[in-house]
Amino acid sequence: MKLNKQKNESITSRQRIKSAFEHREGDRIPLDLAATGSTGIMDRPYQDLRDYLGLVKKDSKIWDTIQQLVLVDEDILLHIGADARQVLLKSPSKWKLNIIKDETDYKYVDEWGIGWRKPIKSGHYFDMYLNPLKEVQSIKEIEDYCWPNGADMARVEGIANEAKDVYKRTGAAITLGTVCPGALDMASWLFGHEKCMINIATNIKLVDAVMEKITDIKCAYWEMVLPIVGSYIDMVMECDDLGSQRGPLINPKIYEKHIKPLHTRLLSTIRKHTDAAIYFHACGSIMDFLPGLIESGIQVLNPVQVNAANMDTRVLKKMFGKDITFWGGGCDSQKILWSGSVHEVREEVKRRIEDLAPGGGFVFTQVHNIQEGVPPQNLMAMWETFQEYSKY
Repeated sequence: MKLNKQKNESITSRQRIKSAFEHREGDRIPLDLAATGSTGIMDRPYQDLRDYLGLVKKDSKIWDTIQQLVLVDEDILLHIGADARQVLLKSPSKWKLNIIKDETDYKYVDEWGIGWRKPIKSGHYFDMYLNPLKEVQSIKEIEDYCWPNGADMARVEGIANEAKDVYKRTGAAITLGTVCPGALDMASWLFGHEKCMINIATNIKLVDAVMEKITDIKCAYWEMVLPIVGSYIDMVMECDDLGSQRGPLINPKIYEKHIKPLHTRLLSTIRKHTDAAIYFHACGSIMDFLPGLIESGIQVLNPVQVNAANMDTRVLKKMFGKDITFWGGGCDSQKILWSGSVHEVREEVKRRIEDLAPGGGFVFTQVHNIQEGVPPQNLMAMWETFQEYSKY
């Protein structure tokens, strides 16, 4: 399949996405691939896609080690008409990625002290094997822990020039990510998932103390980075996974008392330093949390996990379409994109556009990252169907 270059369009990608943020119908629905940490693509399907399109072979550059996401080259982004680009942070001054190899795994320890490993044979991702706060029993131990510096200037070295270059060269909307996953996410990683949930039930003050530290680090990061690069940024990204496939991960009452105030503090800090849209990633069934997240200040929701419980796109649009822009939900990536037929992909895309596009407030992308095993035929069916039905 030959590459067809996108024609020049009178409206810029930046303007198109701004229309979505303002809940206005532009010339067409905006499109994203790889402008966030949950709308990207892994190495194998990316190389398969390049081969399928007959493009020059290039070695992949991994930018997200845990998820094994690649930097998508500009030729692919131009071909599908992607409207956003991401500016990436650098490593902190006191930590550098150092992957070691033993008999069975690739391993490394991140700046938080969390250990990650990926099997040498048939491994797809890095999964946690070391949770440094698993045995912690007191708040003093948490206070004495060696926490990262969110305001470390090494994280943003050179990114102002990079953002300026992308801003002038592409006309695309520019996104900027956070320093770490959400407060609950990081508590779960530091304690370990099981221990974190036990602590929530039996000693929630420990979890509160960790989540406060995480929020402090995040606020320090945004207060440092936004004055440096904010004039070029159209969307800033935060996150906290609150849902499972079947329902909320935690009791909504716990969210209201212990987590929502942290989200509100964090997003209020961001808002003081930028007019950029605030994007929030929360996987799973999160219907119960959306009113609180909107009150806390989110403007853009990702990933819109369409096959999780109570995440019907038509219902979500009707209930929350005036308050938030949906960044995602364009095609179910758990089943249809991965194992469905081309016909099923096309029907899925048409359905989600019909549900989410009217009145603006929608940026098209698959539900989550493109995984190992997704055939290029399905990817092209998704994007070609999008192009066919994306005009307003």
